[in-house]
Amino acid sequence: MAVVTTVRTLTYQERIDRLRATKMAQTEEKQALIGSMDHDDWALILPPADRRKIVQAMSTSGMPITDCLLEGYEPASNHPSGGFFGPKAVGENFGALLRAHPVYIDPISSLAGGYMVNFSSYRKPGWNPDLDIAKLAPELDEARKTYHLQPGIGATQHFCQDLQIGMDQGWGKILERIRAGRQANAPRAIDFYDGLEAVVLGIQDWTGRTADGAYEMAETESDPQLRQNLIEMAEMNDWLVSEAPRTFREACQWILWFQITARMYNGSGSMGRLDVILTPFYERDIAAGVLTDEEAIFHIASLLVRDTAYLQLGGPDASGKDVTNAVSYLVLEAAHRLRVPANVGVAVGDSVDPGLLKRGVEVMFEDKTGLPKFLGVDQTAKGFAKNGYDIGLGYERAYSGCHWSAIPGREYTLNDCVKINFAAVFEVAWKEMVAQVAADEVEPSVARLWDRFVYHLRQGVHGIAGSLDFQVEHMQDVFPELVMDLLCYGPIEQGIDASGGGLEFYNLDIDGAALATVADSFAALAERVEQQQRLTWDEIIHTIETDWAGVDGERARQMMHNRERYGYGGTLGDDYAKRVSQVFTGIVKEAPTPNGYTLIPGLFSWANTIPMGKIVGATPNGRHAGDAISHGSNPDPGFRKDGAPTAMAVAIASVQPGFGNTAPMQLELEPGMSKDEGGVENIANLIKTHFDLGGTQINLNIMDADKVLEAHEDPSKYPDLVVRVTGFSAYFASLSPEFRQLVVDRILRESAA
Repeated sequence: MAVVTTVRTLTYQERIDRLRATKMAQTEEKQALIGSMDHDDWALILPPADRRKIVQAMSTSGMPITDCLLEGYEPASNHPSGGFFGPKAVGENFGALLRAHPVYIDPISSLAGGYMVNFSSYRKPGWNPDLDIAKLAPELDEARKTYHLQPGIGATQHFCQDLQIGMDQGWGKILERIRAGRQANAPRAIDFYDGLEAVVLGIQDWTGRTADGAYEMAETESDPQLRQNLIEMAEMNDWLVSEAPRTFREACQWILWFQITARMYNGSGSMGRLDVILTPFYERDIAAGVLTDEEAIFHIASLLVRDTAYLQLGGPDASGKDVTNAVSYLVLEAAHRLRVPANVGVAVGDSVDPGLLKRGVEVMFEDKTGLPKFLGVDQTAKGFAKNGYDIGLGYERAYSGCHWSAIPGREYTLNDCVKINFAAVFEVAWKEMVAQVAADEVEPSVARLWDRFVYHLRQGVHGIAGSLDFQVEHMQDVFPELVMDLLCYGPIEQGIDASGGGLEFYNLDIDGAALATVADSFAALAERVEQQQRLTWDEIIHTIETDWAGVDGERARQMMHNRERYGYGGTLGDDYAKRVSQVFTGIVKEAPTPNGYTLIPGLFSWANTIPMGKIVGATPNGRHAGDAISHGSNPDPGFRKDGAPTAMAVAIASVQPGFGNTAPMQLELEPGMSKDEGGVENIANLIKTHFDLGGTQINLNIMDADKVLEAHEDPSKYPDLVVRVTGFSAYFASLSPEFRQLVVDRILRESAA
């Protein structure tokens, strides 16, 4: 008698659950091998055991790190330093890496592909020593050293490609454009075109080998559902080697190939307005009866699980009309069902569908993963227009990174790469005044200190402006943006890299950091020393020089720290925070760079609060030498014990630079505000109110403090706990103890003592 075996068909949600379980297993393997990962939860998969090359290196902060390279691949050097520089060498080396890259296929997913190494790990040295700024522009190097600037030299990506180019053309037509550009611009830029072509050929090879791998897996797969899925993946990727996507699933697959290629090349994680890109495919497939919403959600989840990309949902188009549609909600639903680190930004504005905000807040309550974040699109568009642009361009900017937006395919920005540490500038001004006091040249005063601070802030900004010119002049000959160039308007046609002038707009970002640290320092000096005369100038100078040593020092520290600070409302700290922001904004907007590039100010520290604090001594706000600086535009934790969310929303709205880059509000809330008891409406109102007051972006965590404390003590207890650390999203267990402590301090408001 024949035995009939029935294989149950997996539901889409069951497949999503398996995708998440596989990601967790891959993450735990990385944690065990690589250790802490204080950045976005990149979906890098470790290479097969027989292709792993484990190396020990040092991070830029001097900490030992473990890296995993691909056994059997070594880049070819074209320089005595052992490095490789310029478009041809970079493109050919990256193309070779793509051809050597192992195939990854998860038969549960609807999309194939995954990346296993970071190309940047092979870039040693990362900068061509022949272009040493210390020799070519010593005054800029001196400014960098004096003020501990992050001037952007050597920075990569941090702008936004336009995925629509890929949707319209596919790799075949992009390759044709490269070859036509080479012919039109010959003999100039031949190396640039050779590099671009090597990258595209490498992507095509990787895609084709993956299609072959899916066919091979299908031949031995016993489950009919998975076998059919593998065949469909194989056929789809065979098509996409050269052709443009035709269906919703193919569009997701093409985007995935670009995303993992860009991430592997230089860490790029911008995706832009995914709902807008996918909508035509969704509408055609729905009308043809070949796609359901459940299937679309699964395809999107299969995309999001493979890269923690930054994307925007909803918001106005260039005409001001809201683009929120069914796909906007499907993307949010996919991220909700997947429940892994993700960087989905929900647009909020007067013309934007309010249902999207409500659903976003509901997801926050249900998942408690820091997803989504919220974008004040009206304020950022209006601010961008103040740079002399039509507001339509401001609306076209797409959320593409931790705290920033860019015009897809047309604008080079270096957002989040360029920072000036207000605390380091303050320290230079402080030491200068103290030295003059010691020499009996001046009397100490807050007014004198403020004048010196403004002077040195201007010197620091000028140093950054010149350094940005240096970046635009030389980066294309060191490590050009070859992957991003493929989906931009101009580089292929002109033969000029995006980093070197090939795009239409150059709006270069400068972020200020340590706002609360400096504002509260000025305010504490004004209040405790000059107004109340609780301490003399000699006493405060001594205690800062000795880092608050001894009983008297600690008493003085508590006095300077425990006062009404920035964020409380109506305090000297609030006044100084506004003054610092305003003078910084004014200095940045005084003039473009020497070569004429527009500068745009923002306030954001990213996760640099720890390294930026390590190089700064004790500050008058009661901070110890080497402690972390304040985060972004936020008040220091513990600034107020009652009504903190509303007070914070008002304070941060008041310090916005207002030229299109953001000063985000980082907000942590306990889950006690139940969504069934008006919590959703209250939080939605808080978000909308902050944006109405002038706010630009909100990163929000709804988290159980006890759970976070337990996870801090033993991360293995909650391996799937997801937090929004700053603008980025990560597993709490993947963070270093230092970074976990930052999150704990911020959530529990324990740093007031």
